Amino acid sequence: MIKYELLPQQLIHEGTCTQDNFFEPEIPNDKHIVAVHDPEYFYDLLNMMLSPKMVRKIGFPLSEDLVERERIIADGTIKGCDFALKNGIAMNIAGGTHHAYSDHGEAFCILNDQAIGAQYLLNKELAKKILIVDLDVHQGNGTAEIFQDNDAVFTFSMHGSGNYPFKKEVSDLDIPLPKGTTDKEYLTILKKKLPELIDNVQPDFVFYLCGVDILETDKLGTLAMTINGCKIRDEFVMNTCHRLKIPVQCSMGGGYSPDIKIIVEAHANTFRTAQNLYF
Repeated sequence: MIKYELLPQQLIHEGTCTQDNFFEPEIPNDKHIVAVHDPEYFYDLLNMMLSPKMVRKIGFPLSEDLVERERIIADGTIKGCDFALKNGIAMNIAGGTHHAYSDHGEAFCILNDQAIGAQYLLNKELAKKILIVDLDVHQGNGTAEIFQDNDAVFTFSMHGSGNYPFKKEVSDLDIPLPKGTTDKEYLTILKKKLPELIDNVQPDFVFYLCGVDILETDKLGTLAMTINGCKIRDEFVMNTCHRLKIPVQCSMGGGYSPDIKIIVEAHANTFRTAQNLYF
């Protein structure tokens, strides 16, 4: 959890970002949340009325502070959508809560921030076709379920085949990767598939879930990526979107290496790449 505090401190300390680069989200209008989440589930969350079984699936003890945090994270992605439309890119230093389904939470995810952001854009008629590029080591199962019947959103998940969730949902495109997948193997697949996808889907907005749990050092991952390989991944995704003038919103997703310095460095590379490319 401490990475959320250390990351902005590191970016400011090294001069990649200034305080003016940051914005602070708030509690969003509930209508943006219930546009993708079942109202009964959401209001049970607000009233601390989830069943013990549902709380166990989330993995955190349910509290008002936790629900407030998730709502604020969602607003960070909503506001990030607006900033991305103006500036080409925007980053949520948290988010990537892709295990949250329409009617329940799982695996430390309660509200699905990028799903909320995508529906916000569609409802506001700010985008017509959206591509979600989920490169966390875990499949975006909640996102796949939320948009399974929505042709305006294309869900793409490239993840470890042996990772949670062990019962996968069906995204519009899933690429499961075997244990020990290296930089070369990973980047070869991504560099082939992403341009094909963009060419076929023709999105006018991209959500990028840039988890760094693909690293070989990650205790919850099964892949064998280096920090440099992870950086090249980010550069390729962002360069592709920048070249085609497609706005992109990034949420950080997972990162569970035992050494916090590795997590912060890998996430910081994502921000350095964005700053160098767009500004």
